[in-house]
Amino acid sequence: MKKERIWELDALRGVCILGMIAVHFIFDLVFFDGFALTLPGWFFYVQQYGGLLFVLLSGLCATLGTKTFRRGAIVFAAGLAVSYVTLFADAVIGVTGVRIWFGVLHLLGLCMLLYPLFRRLPWWALALLGAAFVGLGLWMNGVQVSVDYLFPLGLRSGKIFTGSDYFPVFPGLGWFLLGAALGKTVYRNRRSLWPNAPSECAIFRFFRFCGQHSLEIYLLHQPVLLGIALLISQF
Repeated sequence: MKKERIWELDALRGVCILGMIAVHFIFDLVFFDGFALTLPGWFFYVQQYGGLLFVLLSGLCATLGTKTFRRGAIVFAAGLAVSYVTLFADAVIGVTGVRIWFGVLHLLGLCMLLYPLFRRLPWWALALLGAAFVGLGLWMNGVQVSVDYLFPLGLRSGKIFTGSDYFPVFPGLGWFLLGAALGKTVYRNRRSLWPNAPSECAIFRFFRFCGQHSLEIYLLHQPVLLGIALLISQF
């Protein structure tokens, strides 16, 4: 029997990925085409908190699934593929400033791989650990170290460009565990909180589709947006 999906989580994930696409497109227009845009207020909100919400949602959904480790391996591999592509674009094609060393896919994949270590903890333990890891990450943000390659943890030397798509383990793992704590409380019954909502209407179906295919959309959207931005620059 096919497991029934919780529609609002798919829809919210879809909203997040569409917001991320909008932010990346605006960035591409400014970065590659030199557009002088007056950025709307929602841009900064999505830029700052869209990725965080994605991590929270991933932690929440980890409590509902049974193949978290396998999914994590796939997502982390996708993150590595993104790193190789951006490295090639920078080193070979000459598109500078696009390298992604440890972005949202690396973080999400690693968190899913590690979640089996935390799965049996009660919600309050997940919440305490999550809050501690977030606090540790905020502290690390103000620390500079002499070692170059601790940036995946959140410790930077200032010598390696981490870029805008930078989601270190701390505080990222903390937000993931806070999401898992929500999953074990708010969604402890593994059912939709709004079962009678019009989830089959066109707009919700669209958001749900985007949410269910968020990884594929993430991997495909940036080359498409970059192509559009480069095309616009020719006019």
